[in-house]
Amino acid sequence: MEFHNIILQWYDLNKRDLPWRSTKEPYKIWVSEIILQQTRVVNGIIYYRRFIEHFPNLHSLANADENDVLLIWQGLGYYSRARNLHFSAKYIVDKLNSNFPNTFQDIIKLKGIGDYTASAISSICFEEKVPAIDGNIFRILSRLFELKESFYSNKFKTKIKKLALEIMPNNRFGDYNQALMDYGSIICKPINPLCSECMVSTMCKSFKKNKVHLYPVKKKKIKLKTYYYEYIIVIKENKFLIKKIDNGIWKNLFQFPVSISKTKQTKNELIKIFSQEIGNNITKFNLINKSFIEHRLSHLKIKSRFWLVNFENNFLDGIFTNDFNRYPMSKLMYKFINDYEIRLSKLSKFKLNNYYVRNTK
Repeated sequence: MEFHNIILQWYDLNKRDLPWRSTKEPYKIWVSEIILQQTRVVNGIIYYRRFIEHFPNLHSLANADENDVLLIWQGLGYYSRARNLHFSAKYIVDKLNSNFPNTFQDIIKLKGIGDYTASAISSICFEEKVPAIDGNIFRILSRLFELKESFYSNKFKTKIKKLALEIMPNNRFGDYNQALMDYGSIICKPINPLCSECMVSTMCKSFKKNKVHLYPVKKKKIKLKTYYYEYIIVIKENKFLIKKIDNGIWKNLFQFPVSISKTKQTKNELIKIFSQEIGNNITKFNLINKSFIEHRLSHLKIKSRFWLVNFENNFLDGIFTNDFNRYPMSKLMYKFINDYEIRLSKLSKFKLNNYYVRNTK
């Protein structure tokens, strides 16, 4: 029996019950794939249901305010994904007369959609014969064919996509791509794969040589850059000062005023920086957290401290609020607010809402 037939038979008996599997609607498949790009399936289900509840169709997302989209996206990180979803939804409604593109070549033109996502949508929704190569499928093929190259080169991506296309069935293209995703999650796992339960182990070159653990070839670890984020907490009439972020990874989110540096700064240096930036003389500058709060991203390690600050006058740019439910913020903000809730509530004379807890898990 051919490889693809075995995989499809296994899928028919063992496929995961996922909320987006009950539809072929491209909008919902698109949302699920964008959420799952940097999110484990178990968490992705929660966020998918929440997103679809608020934006059940293309028009509801296109007509939404970006601030509301970012609020619903909170906790998922990689906020450019949400901004691109919103942008492309508006583009489809305004420029494509609300018609979702139905081929790989047209889908990949949408902002925020790459090769894998375009392949997944076109195969699942429109039964186009294109392999959707995510980490699971790359791992299966690497072990099956004993591929010694790293996936992270354009030359090899082209090579493996050609190989994947050659072993695809002649129908059920969407099911087949999803079958491989499930097989990689359940059987051909990254660590401790279930080779004894694998239905294609007799075809697997690395299994025959007892070298499954060597594949896929691991890419070199990227050394994380460290940055120091020094935030100031300014309180006026029991409200906190927050500012909208103009650019970067957290663009259009809100945070406390911050100074960012590649090196740790002294208290006096920070006083000078914030005094010049805000154009205000500082009368109080006290450290709230003695130890740095660390936050890791895929390419960056952030070490942050928070300082309670008073100024001579209140002419400051930004928004003073005690209702953080209205403003999307990063996990780093939530971590600080949650960890220092009691202390902050004493400082501001009001109790912070418990909703922060759910966003720091």
